[in-house]
Amino acid sequence: MADEEHIRHCMLYEFQLGRKASEAAKNICSALGQDAVSARKCQRWFEKFREGNFSLDDKSGRGRVSNFDQEALQALLVQNPQITPQELATTLNCSQKTISNQLRALGKVQKFGKWVPHELTDNNRNQRVTICSSLLSRQNRLPFLEQIVTEDEKWVLYVNLKRRPQWLDKNEAPQPTPKPDLHAKKVMLCVWWNFKGILHYELLPSNQTITSAVYSAQLERLAQALREKEPALINQKGVILHHDNTRPHTARITAEKLHQLEWEVLPQPAYSPDIAPSDYHLFRSLQNFLLGKKFNNEECLKNALTEFFASKSQEFYNRGIKMLPERWAQVVENNGNYIVD
Repeated sequence: MADEEHIRHCMLYEFQLGRKASEAAKNICSALGQDAVSARKCQRWFEKFREGNFSLDDKSGRGRVSNFDQEALQALLVQNPQITPQELATTLNCSQKTISNQLRALGKVQKFGKWVPHELTDNNRNQRVTICSSLLSRQNRLPFLEQIVTEDEKWVLYVNLKRRPQWLDKNEAPQPTPKPDLHAKKVMLCVWWNFKGILHYELLPSNQTITSAVYSAQLERLAQALREKEPALINQKGVILHHDNTRPHTARITAEKLHQLEWEVLPQPAYSPDIAPSDYHLFRSLQNFLLGKKFNNEECLKNALTEFFASKSQEFYNRGIKMLPERWAQVVENNGNYIVD
């Protein structure tokens, strides 16, 4: 039987002729004997040759490419962390298996980034840093968190599906779970709250959208609720209203109503739900509460909301508001980028 080194020379010769590994194995066995080399062994050596390693030393050749440019690989990963193994292999002129081995050696794994609300521009990030820095300075000089009344809106579904695991025999197929209807019945929740709890909330009629006139009327009803629940805030400390920058909130009619009520509006950067207490605190808990629940009518849905709001302690609401300085500081430290919870 031919020695191993001679067989390797034959495999390299067949590779250089452009033949496939299976064809090469057949040719070598015809020339040197039926069991000279297996197709699998030929495939392993051909893979090594394709990676640019033509050494016939078996020990140095197993799964390792001696001339691989690892620094170039690291530079490509820094330049574009989302580059695919196929793109890396094409750029570095090697096989995808080589890339996989090198990435594993570097301790690299692929991870999906979390979704963020918006692709921020440099101006967006600068605005977020400027406003958050200003609010932090103000809070340090004269604390004002207990004057904040925060507002936000959320769609609430009548049917809130939740996919649950099923206990089944090993070979038994689970019952399918239908996807949520794209046009499911829903209602808009508008809620105002502070560090003590819910001050006022409304469910918008299905035929109504939030306009500046509608929002101004809501503010008047909120003012009445504050007179009953927080008279000191109305009469002495002063209300600082926190809401986002949607058109109904910034329109002239709304500005006139806020001027009439003598309420201050807290600056809020555009595209910034990560520093809106309802988004990062209240609505997350509410969504968990709603999962799996179905409501036959608006009265049932409203009763469930009332139950949820009442079930939360004052400490829950206090924590949601008192987290603001910490989150403002995170925005500044992150150079305006989103807080990813």
